[in-house]
Amino acid sequence: MNPELVEFEMPSPMHVLGNDIVYLPVFRKSFNRLFADKVYTEQEKAYCSSFTTPLLRFASTWAAKEACYKALKQAFPDRRYWFKKIEIVRRGVSRGPNLVLAGSLVKASLSISHDGDYVWSTCLID
Repeated sequence: MNPELVEFEMPSPMHVLGNDIVYLPVFRKSFNRLFADKVYTEQEKAYCSSFTTPLLRFASTWAAKEACYKALKQAFPDRRYWFKKIEIVRRGVSRGPNLVLAGSLVKASLSISHDGDYVWSTCLID
């Protein structure tokens, strides 16, 4: 006798996770001014450009934006998101990155890390 399958409904509040990984050698080949202008906000470009290794910062911001996009699409599948509306804001090293969506702070836990040729990010929306 097979047990009946029951559809599982997410309890409210819902927690969703998005993640992304970037391979730096491929990112380096595809990164250009047109891409940067299309997906990064002015604040993100200024932040990334302020480092001696801006490409690493652009890649980590891209991974974070992708992770947040994936989490947002799960949490709110009927909405549309543009990468320039998903902003990764850093307010000091000890405070970590934050997700700002179209000017509003979103309750999310965001982590960005890198090692060698890889950058990855996770975003948990509460």
